[in-house]
Amino acid sequence: MTAPVMNAADTRQHATFTALMWALSYPGRATRLPAAGLDALALIGETLVDLETGFFTPDAMLTARLARTGGRNLPPDAAPYQFYPRLGRADLDLLATAPVGSHADPDLAATIVIGCPLGWDTRLRLSGPGIAGTREVLIAGLPNALWSLRAATARAPLGWDLFLVMDSAVLGLPRTTTVEVLAWPM
Repeated sequence: MTAPVMNAADTRQHATFTALMWALSYPGRATRLPAAGLDALALIGETLVDLETGFFTPDAMLTARLARTGGRNLPPDAAPYQFYPRLGRADLDLLATAPVGSHADPDLAATIVIGCPLGWDTRLRLSGPGIAGTREVLIAGLPNALWSLRAATARAPLGWDLFLVMDSAVLGLPRTTTVEVLAWPM
């Protein structure tokens, strides 16, 4: 019996999927990705999006890369995977329409991937499954209104799973994680 041999693309996608799995399993703990910056978001998209699903991103370059997966480019209110290389205040209106699932089908909620720096701006306290007690993280470059919007939509089992991509690391915030904002940027 022979085992299949993974090529370089398979190996990168396997490592990316594993990083995403660990990021959601241990919310707030940064996990290393095999790519950085916009390439990291594209690699996450190439790992998650396929012929049977769709995506949304306001970024033209990322749209072109994700289109190569065979996934459909959908409006934000219908896209199961959404990618924001930078989340600005104007993007919050788009994000507010992202699917949150239903009680009959909570798996229809969107997975949101946002590029942002880790480290000096907004201090968050996280609690919930996968976190012993609480965990504090520092996030930068995101509109403060994101956290209010997330709180309004995260009602487990409803809500989005959120990945924050910081260069070559990813931090997962599943919908079951409670996020408390401790300090806003000055």
